[in-house]
Amino acid sequence: MAESSEGIPKGKQTVLGLYVTAKEAYEQWRAEPEKVSILDVRTPEEYLFVGHPPMALKIPIAAQSYEWDAEKEQFPMQMLPDFVDRVKQVAGPDDTLMVMCRSGGRSAIAANLLAKAGFEHVHNIIDGMEGDTVEDPGSVFSGKRLRNGWKNSGCPWTNDLTPDRMLLPEGR
Repeated sequence: MAESSEGIPKGKQTVLGLYVTAKEAYEQWRAEPEKVSILDVRTPEEYLFVGHPPMALKIPIAAQSYEWDAEKEQFPMQMLPDFVDRVKQVAGPDDTLMVMCRSGGRSAIAANLLAKAGFEHVHNIIDGMEGDTVEDPGSVFSGKRLRNGWKNSGCPWTNDLTPDRMLLPEGR
């Protein structure tokens, strides 16, 4: 568990400076499941098609848009304005939250929003659900998210949906 941003990519850094790997987050949850919550901030599409930790609270921070951004060459995400309010339905400012997204970027944004709202123990899972990319031009896996992350670290995950653990925005 890192308490320093040294070695953490800028896009994964948070104002609280609390960082864990997926494996560390799982071990902390396993040791104290009544005190530690895993918070998955990815989209429902990601839970469905990529999988998710069965014990995680699923509270999306953003929704997938379907309007192509030619400049960025992607379908951008749209932030959901009620994210913090949905988290407050299940967690308080003194709770320990381990926040995860695909690879650590959206979870950093989520951690910062929660810190701004008064949450004090929000850790960014810096390798997320899918992990970091393999950076080896000679490998058939180069560019694929197969390094670390929840799925690649042997942590439990499922494709079975858990609606009782999802707090989705109204009207979506």
